[in-house]
Amino acid sequence: MLTEIATIDTPAVTLSNFRIADEDLPPFRDMKFEDIEQLHLDHPGANDEAYRKRRDYIASLAKKFRETGIITDVDYTEEEQNIWRYVAGQLEELHQQRASQFYLDAKRDLGFSNDRIPQLSEMNRRLKELTGFRLAPIEGLVETRAFLRWLSFRTMLSTQYIRHRSKPEYTPEPDIVHEAIGHIPTFTNKNFADYSQFIGHGARIANDRQLEELGRLYWFTVEFGLKEEDGGIKAYGAGLLSSVGELEHAFGDEVERRPFDFEEVINHDFTYSDLQPVLYVIPSYNFLKEITRKYIESF
Repeated sequence: MLTEIATIDTPAVTLSNFRIADEDLPPFRDMKFEDIEQLHLDHPGANDEAYRKRRDYIASLAKKFRETGIITDVDYTEEEQNIWRYVAGQLEELHQQRASQFYLDAKRDLGFSNDRIPQLSEMNRRLKELTGFRLAPIEGLVETRAFLRWLSFRTMLSTQYIRHRSKPEYTPEPDIVHEAIGHIPTFTNKNFADYSQFIGHGARIANDRQLEELGRLYWFTVEFGLKEEDGGIKAYGAGLLSSVGELEHAFGDEVERRPFDFEEVINHDFTYSDLQPVLYVIPSYNFLKEITRKYIESF
């Protein structure tokens, strides 16, 4: 049975160590990310020099965090606030119909507003109070193992820049809309926060095959998870909750919604760029947490 997980560059943690002290965190300067100077051609802002400059400036605040450990608030422009208002407003009605109740409660508890972009610093303070989770700004995309391993320290890496104004409904990369509307509220649930930490533990010791399995598990739960609730099905995955198109599609006739089967999920390949034809429905967050604990203990 796995009782302790250690790596050369980080302190030892255990599967029962749900609270992580500041002194137990690895140095934030060790966070690895993809080159912020490069935007893929399919990014709506790839050829917008002003957008690229603004995005790079906001990303530089994350670089400052990696040096100091202090989150710098972003003075978002009115244009950026308008993008948030548009997307958050579009999602609000759908959330009331389709989102898990704990997610709706979490948005309220975090003080979410459809009128302004929340700051990572304020959400970070609240999460630490509720479940001991932290937020850490990052400049860009993060490789799978590097991203997941931080979850073992109850820390989520989060971008702060926002998508391009020309396509407010779409982003090919995680932005503050995806992070704040999709991911961050879920960490207010203790079982889900613990589950996320377990995935992080697994990523630190997984071989390449196991890491692929963890990536699929993360995809079909954290990003595109559904849950039984009050005799129906509700969404809790960030990829669903932060996208009007994905959320509408998830409850349409084109999607097969299957009962959650762990072995099936970790062997189910997916494509990032496509709407998902199959989604999995968990009975509870505690179920997900415990079945994942047993899986990681088998590593």
